[in-house]
Amino acid sequence: MTVLSRGARALFLLGAAAFFGLPLLWLLLAPTRTADDLTTGSPLGFGALGNVTDAWSHLMSYNDGEITLWIGNSVIYASASVALALLLCVPAGYVLAKHDFAGRRTLLTLSVVTMILPPAALVLPLYLEMSAVNLTGTVWSVILPLSFYPFGVYLAFLHFQANLPDSLLDAGRVDGASELRLFWSVAVPLARPAIALIAFFGFVRCWTDFFLPFVMLSDDRTFTLQLGLMSLLQSTGAVNNSSGFADLDIHQPEAALAGLVACAPLLVGFVLAQRFLRTGLLAGAEKG
Repeated sequence: MTVLSRGARALFLLGAAAFFGLPLLWLLLAPTRTADDLTTGSPLGFGALGNVTDAWSHLMSYNDGEITLWIGNSVIYASASVALALLLCVPAGYVLAKHDFAGRRTLLTLSVVTMILPPAALVLPLYLEMSAVNLTGTVWSVILPLSFYPFGVYLAFLHFQANLPDSLLDAGRVDGASELRLFWSVAVPLARPAIALIAFFGFVRCWTDFFLPFVMLSDDRTFTLQLGLMSLLQSTGAVNNSSGFADLDIHQPEAALAGLVACAPLLVGFVLAQRFLRTGLLAGAEKG
């Protein structure tokens, strides 16, 4: 590799780091400053940790601390959706990978096709479906659609197909194990990396989803954190100082802190997933 190519690569990486890193750095530093500091001072200056406490207090002043309710709602929606998705995706991926039956290829094709459909294209039929069974406005109108996760089925299928030898299953059948016992005692323990991946990506999908709750929910007491933050930003001086609710003293530092609160569970989920992704990577290996 020539000096010129190494320099070009270093310059590209430095530019990418600045492009993606500077907004994140600003987000981390903004809650430590006041709104006036952010307007007149250095964009990346550090203020005081006491300002973070003040910013959180201002956020809690909005509708008697409704932000904590939104956080709890998001945890419930995401946790329930991921749990249901795992109950559906892992067995479905196992059956598609290790059993041959009529319609198998069709189901695999439909899973792939559904993965590439824009989520917004499914919102209207989902709304009509939830409305037909009188579930719109309830937690189930968010949890049930989000538990439908074709990408998770495909991940489980790929893992079982590549990492679960047929000889292990055949040995279990020779020993008299039922198909359910084979799945629970052989397939699931070996699938921990795939399960961790499905849970992590499913959690990210559920936690960050905005459009589905926006369509399904109307009562702000049932809002997710993402949807609630939109309501907060629109009705306070966080991004619009001319708002009639600017007297709540919620401005850019509070908005940045709310953004960090929304990002924190994703970081925690990534750290937890990392712990399990290293487990069982060679669990499906066979001796020659």
